[in-house]
Amino acid sequence: MLKVIPLSSLVKVFSDEEPKSGPFNKLSCLRNERVQLQVAFCADNDCDIDVKVQSKLEQIKVYWVQEIYSKNPVHKLQDSFTLRNKSGYFPELLRPLDGTFKAQAGKWNSIWLEVIPKTDFAAGEHSINVSFACGEENQAVEFTLDVIDAKLPEQTLINTNWLHTDCIATHYKLDVFSEQYWEYVQNFLQTAFEHGMNMVLTPLFTPPLDTKVGAERPTVQLVGVKVTNGEYSFDFSALDRWIEMCDKIGIKYFELSHLFTQWGAKKCPKIMAEVDGECKRIFGWDTKASGKPYRKFLADFAAAFKPYLKAKGIEDRVYFHVSDEPFAAVARHYRKASNIVSELFGEYKIMDALSNIKFYKKGLVKLPIPANDHIEPFIGSVPELWTYYCCVQVKGVSNKFFSMPSQRNRVLGYQMYKYDIKGFLHWGYNFWYKQFSVGPVDPFTETDAGGNFPSGDSFVVYPGEGGTPLVSLRYKVFYDAFQDMRALQLLESLIGKEKTMSILEEDIEPITFAKYPHSDEWQLQTREKINNAIKNAISK
Repeated sequence: MLKVIPLSSLVKVFSDEEPKSGPFNKLSCLRNERVQLQVAFCADNDCDIDVKVQSKLEQIKVYWVQEIYSKNPVHKLQDSFTLRNKSGYFPELLRPLDGTFKAQAGKWNSIWLEVIPKTDFAAGEHSINVSFACGEENQAVEFTLDVIDAKLPEQTLINTNWLHTDCIATHYKLDVFSEQYWEYVQNFLQTAFEHGMNMVLTPLFTPPLDTKVGAERPTVQLVGVKVTNGEYSFDFSALDRWIEMCDKIGIKYFELSHLFTQWGAKKCPKIMAEVDGECKRIFGWDTKASGKPYRKFLADFAAAFKPYLKAKGIEDRVYFHVSDEPFAAVARHYRKASNIVSELFGEYKIMDALSNIKFYKKGLVKLPIPANDHIEPFIGSVPELWTYYCCVQVKGVSNKFFSMPSQRNRVLGYQMYKYDIKGFLHWGYNFWYKQFSVGPVDPFTETDAGGNFPSGDSFVVYPGEGGTPLVSLRYKVFYDAFQDMRALQLLESLIGKEKTMSILEEDIEPITFAKYPHSDEWQLQTREKINNAIKNAISK
């Protein structure tokens, strides 16, 4: 016997239990919106499953949802809004499906469908039929997609998810800046762009992020440096190629790598230079951040870099960093570094992830990016408010670990809309190293950065063959959060913010970053209400 169940994309189908959610086979969308659907199935006998999808819609990608093992699925402080808190296998990786695959008797699987509008969908109802054949047995489900005659507005949210190009080079054993390196980096950046990333971490110098004190990450700096008789000159040819690649893809903003070390701004990033014909490190962990040598270097760099930005016409598209996640105990060091950056690059936007509002009130950072569990004091105080989360945002707030319900991932879109969030930052697009970058991991088997972060914190994509990224289901759901936000923005343009919020918060307590209904049904039904309100507004 073959059992099949149509499901929403919010359900995580574990192989050892039948999904508790009831059938889901009808939803609405806008004409230019990507739609995610899912079908769970289970066979009594081992068999080759043949899946066929029929629809008049233009393009439907089909994936098999593969479970990935997690040794460390939860943070020690994580709350109870969690699917499972013990080591085991979690539905995670979307492998493109072409033809048949083997199903084990009694094991639940799921097929993931992504409906993509190459051109805008035609308004009206469309059917999607998914059939499963197991030997002589056949089962089928049908979805109905109601396309509303309206389009999502362009994404206004600035979204950066740190692309670690050194991880690509390490995993694929590539020489940095080889042609194959550029090809693979472009592949991963293209996939990020397709999932809502419009700002990219740009390694002017090797980013001083998650690096063990005294150790180094592989050199990926885009700015060539030459030292001649104590004077610096700079080569921007690799950066030219980076900018051209980003422009070709559609990336709008450049997040320039941090100019001081993480968690304190005490030291300098690793900077390589040609000195007397030899390539050597001229700054790093052994260099005081506020010392005269590094000040001179940054001053000379600024004198060359600012005219370069103007000539490239990207002055309004760059954001500078001082040091990532400073805390109260290092305020003195951070102040010195911040003053240097403000003095040299004060006409540009300068931002940092931090959660202590005193840094902002004292003028130490122009654009603070608080974590979503520390954002409350910043709301109403910061005109251009961003937010982020990482491994320790585990109580109440949104995040996207393996262990968390997908609704906890997607609800971020509603929250960001309510609070008019301008940007979202996450550090782990493809961090395939152990914590502090002390060595590589195989992301297919070691998903927790060497046992140091909950699975799902450090990456959302996997390294596929030939430099082709494989995407997690978490990344698809995360993109849906952006689409929800854009749908709310469209509705606001039609009926105003107050009425839009009344629909979003109908029959519930006001949403905050920590409080919201823990319910797939509420998440989906609310989006249907939003779509219906759009439909009614445009028909008047």
